[in-house]
Amino acid sequence: MAAPNLTEADFLSVLQALMPRGRVWPRDPDAIQTKTLAGCAPTFARLTSRSNQLLIDGFPATAFELLPEWESSLGLPDPCAGAAPTIAQRQQQVIARFANSGGQSIEYFIGFAADLGYEITIEQYTQARAGLLKAGDPCCGYDWNFAWKITAPLNTVVRAVAGAMAAGDPLAAWGNNVLECEFRAIMPAHTIPIFAYGQTGTLDGTFKLDSSSLA
Repeated sequence: MAAPNLTEADFLSVLQALMPRGRVWPRDPDAIQTKTLAGCAPTFARLTSRSNQLLIDGFPATAFELLPEWESSLGLPDPCAGAAPTIAQRQQQVIARFANSGGQSIEYFIGFAADLGYEITIEQYTQARAGLLKAGDPCCGYDWNFAWKITAPLNTVVRAVAGAMAAGDPLAAWGNNVLECEFRAIMPAHTIPIFAYGQTGTLDGTFKLDSSSLA
């Protein structure tokens, strides 16, 4: 439940309720006391609004004004998101890095991608060996022991959210640069990632190969 944003009228009513009772403490709209308290009410309303915003900015998923503070503490922004990422894209990068506890399992990388806003699958490969191959299996060379394929939708769309966008942000943004850049930063150093888009499950298709030594 969100904290209430009390209005100037709310604070005027509260301040008047705190005053002593009696003829010398009038509540009339044109009374000097009412005008004095009405002059204080905007300050209380403004401070309350700012305090409520601080509660929102205290969480990376909803941070707006303090988003640069979150980014600074997590080594962001970086080239991954391009020259002008949207607020939503920046928030997702913050979430992914903030929640990143490290790991090398398939589940870890799928979860990390989900925090970035991408739904992916991962496939691992192995070197072809006599006695293990079946008809139609690819004859993978030694380097395929270190290859893994990350399959994602052709275009992952990040849509603007009312109240969480800045002037100039597009209504929708897409691209896979963030996924590739972040994965290259955290992948095991001895592995060879293959990024595939709009397809699943086979070695056929269009890949972005990270190494020319695959055989």
